[in-house]
Formats: sequence, structure tokens, C-alpha cells
Amino acid sequence: MSEEKTKNKKFHITLKDFFLTFWKTILLWLIIGIFIMIALHYQVDKNIIGGAVVVFGIITQAFIGLLNIIGLLPLIGPIVAKVLALPLFWLINALGYFVSIIAIKKGYSKDVINYRILTVVLLVGIVIGFILGKLI
Repeated sequence: MSEEKTKNKKFHITLKDFFLTFWKTILLWLIIGIFIMIALHYQVDKNIIGGAVVVFGIITQAFIGLLNIIGLLPLIGPIVAKVLALPLFWLINALGYFVSIIAIKKGYSKDVINYRILTVVLLVGIVIGFILGKLI
């Protein structure tokens, strides 16, 4: 009888277990969120805020922790985590930013908005297509 209880207890994960496992990641994202709110309150340049968050997130591996939490979602989580880790996904997004910088410098700022919307739609389409391809 006690063996059955231990077997069933093995697969029972509580919210407390989740927070004990991912407390560092949760703390890092709370720090990032508080930093962003304080910086926006004091009207710090958004480029500085973004750069600081990227550097802090890479150094502390906050992005990897967030990807691990996303991967915990049943059925779809591991697929989304795989897509977000694809080098092609990152390459397309980075290329979009570089082209945007060049276009803005040449005076095509209105066209950049349309271009970035198309890039985001393409990336979302890649994610949805990848998920559907894995599920079907």
C-alpha cells in the first residue's frame, strides 16, 4: 500500500515545487521588471534600458531560464522552446534589425514599420508552422 502512495506522489508536482525549482529565474525576471519600471519612471533612454536588459539577461542566463519554464508547458512548450532556440529564427530577426537601421538612416522610416510588421508575421508564421508540423 505504501509503495502505491510513493509511486503516485512521485508524479504529483505542486506550485511550491515549481517555485523551489525556478526561484532563481523568477527572481531574475522580477529584478529585470523592476529595473525596467524604475528606468521608465526616470525617463531613461529606451535603447539604454534594452541594452542593459540584454546584457544582464545574457550574463545571468535569465533568457535560458525563461525558455526552460516555457518548455514545461504540456504538449506545446517543448516545441515552442525548440523553435525559439533555432539559429535560423535568430538570424532572420537579427537581419531584420540590421536592415531597419540602414533603412532608417536613409530616410525610409515609414517603410521600416511595414517591413518590421512583415518580419514579425513571418517569424510568427514559422513558429505556428513548426508547431503544427510537430503536432500533425
